[in-house]
Amino acid sequence: MSLEVLYGFVLATAALAIAPGPDNIYVLMQSMVHGVKSGLATVVGLMSGCIIHTTLVAFGVSAVIKNSPILFTLLKIAGACYLLFLAYKVYKSSGEIETSEVQVPKKSHAALFKQGFIMNVLNPKVSIFFLAFFPGFLFSKTLDPVWQFYMLGAIFIMVSFVIFSLIALLAGKLSHFLSVNKSTGKVLKWMQIIVFVGIAIFLFL
Repeated sequence: MSLEVLYGFVLATAALAIAPGPDNIYVLMQSMVHGVKSGLATVVGLMSGCIIHTTLVAFGVSAVIKNSPILFTLLKIAGACYLLFLAYKVYKSSGEIETSEVQVPKKSHAALFKQGFIMNVLNPKVSIFFLAFFPGFLFSKTLDPVWQFYMLGAIFIMVSFVIFSLIALLAGKLSHFLSVNKSTGKVLKWMQIIVFVGIAIFLFL
């Protein structure tokens, strides 16, 4: 078992969870407008959806590993190319963190959980991202790949849950900080680019 690989996975997951995206911006706005509990309900729904994506990747990629090591290598190369594409898309973006356009209608906590779950499960980009991100971080030559993918999924969910929950809890202060420090978006933009390119290089090598 390679602990270094797991440490790298934790750091990459944390960096990606911090980087502005539709999910964490939505959590931020729900918490600001309707309170911390509304934000946390959305977080739990989003993280629950990740279990579905983890399962799809775990069984799908594990079958590829068992049947064709060459195909698995090609899959990792394709994943690296996709991450470079994501890095390019982030590079072309403005880097500004826009919250005013996000709609935050009042909903019950159960409805927010359901919405977060559906938002995540029905987003094909999440499945593609998991497919590109996870295979490069298999950390054991002896443990069944299915279990490794589930462990990576659990780590991804726990790290993302902690960071998203902190966003919900600190929504007011974060909103004020972002409004005062306009350069924060550009810093997070480049951090995201570095993570995507770094993981891609790791997969290529």
